[in-house]
Amino acid sequence: MKKYLIIKNAKQLLTLKGFSDRPKIKKEMADLGIIENGAIVCADERIVSVGKEFDLENLEDFNPKLVEWIDASGKVAMPGFIDCHTHLIFAGNRADEFSEKIKGTPYLEILAKGGGILSTVKKTRKALSENWAGLKEDCLKRMSRALKFGTTTMEAKSGYGLDLKSEMDILKMIDELNKNHPVDLVPTLLGAHTIPEEYKNNRVGYLNLIFKMIKAAKDKKLAEFCDVFCEKNAFSLSETRKILEAAKKAGLKLKIHAGQFNDLGAVELGVKLGATSIDHLEKISERGIKVMAKTKTIGVLLPGCEFHLGTRNYAPARKMIEAGVPIALASDFNPGSSPTLSIPEISALACRELNLTAEEIISAIMINAAHAISQAKEIGSLEPGKKADIIILDIGDYKELPYWFGMNPVCRVIKNGKVII
Repeated sequence: MKKYLIIKNAKQLLTLKGFSDRPKIKKEMADLGIIENGAIVCADERIVSVGKEFDLENLEDFNPKLVEWIDASGKVAMPGFIDCHTHLIFAGNRADEFSEKIKGTPYLEILAKGGGILSTVKKTRKALSENWAGLKEDCLKRMSRALKFGTTTMEAKSGYGLDLKSEMDILKMIDELNKNHPVDLVPTLLGAHTIPEEYKNNRVGYLNLIFKMIKAAKDKKLAEFCDVFCEKNAFSLSETRKILEAAKKAGLKLKIHAGQFNDLGAVELGVKLGATSIDHLEKISERGIKVMAKTKTIGVLLPGCEFHLGTRNYAPARKMIEAGVPIALASDFNPGSSPTLSIPEISALACRELNLTAEEIISAIMINAAHAISQAKEIGSLEPGKKADIIILDIGDYKELPYWFGMNPVCRVIKNGKVII
């Protein structure tokens, strides 16, 4: 007997329907598929119908005693948020470094004291070997916090292990977390995050180790994507090409951190290799915008990073949209440059700093974000057959989502047809 959940009387029901096969671009991002006073019928984990009315008589195995009703009068219902770029698994934090930065300590001086990414690598390696349960509990708490903010699916990268065992352990932890929490995690191998201390004079040796990571992640079915941080002081364009070509040959889908501080040509490389998404793009060139628009490669923009770093070097979102680049938004949750799990806050920043409209933001954090992790057939819109991942916001109009900054408008979270929050 099926268990039904029925949401009725939603003042605005945002379906975002019609874009499961391709991401939204240009003016399409303004179309949210809104139904006034809408209703959603969910059976078990799936959506059965979406509209103004519903016909109970034609529901399969319908038993009124097994129905959970939600009255969404005066509220907005929409798909669950999709955070398509996060560095979820790490130990400790970098609050002390942030404090030093605020006092004026140069970043190079912080690095010289052992700060930066490598400080998190050191803490994470130690936690993986000595306090697995504690690290896992911290990550579960982060997922629960994200869930309260309305996030029902997250991409999760490795990248704070930087040796074969630690990187595989992080991916294994992602797999464990997936089995112990309602939020769905999509695993990405980011062994190419930076060069670890023990390989600083042996880059070729570390590239060979990354190739072993790729093989192990694929053989053990621990990752869906492979990502590379292509940047000065990280991985060069030629190194990035070798890593991504090896990942593609192994059968992993591709992502790139590109153009965050410098334009090294990684955007064009990502397009050429068929990357699912290219992320950051603060320094994307006019040519980069054109090639991404031509191929409809998704650009994942991360305004939380620039906000936290205080550089205000935001990606040219308006230019990208006008050119026809499909954009998504994500938190870039990590301990160094974007310590936030709040998609509502990212929405507020995207409105104020990227000059995006409320409609463009919602399209970017839902259906386009789903495309950025190859999940648009399952999530990102409210349509029959898709997962019943739904959030209800205690606001009277969707335009209030980016308007109320620093607040959480989410009052109910439904994951796989069950009320979780």
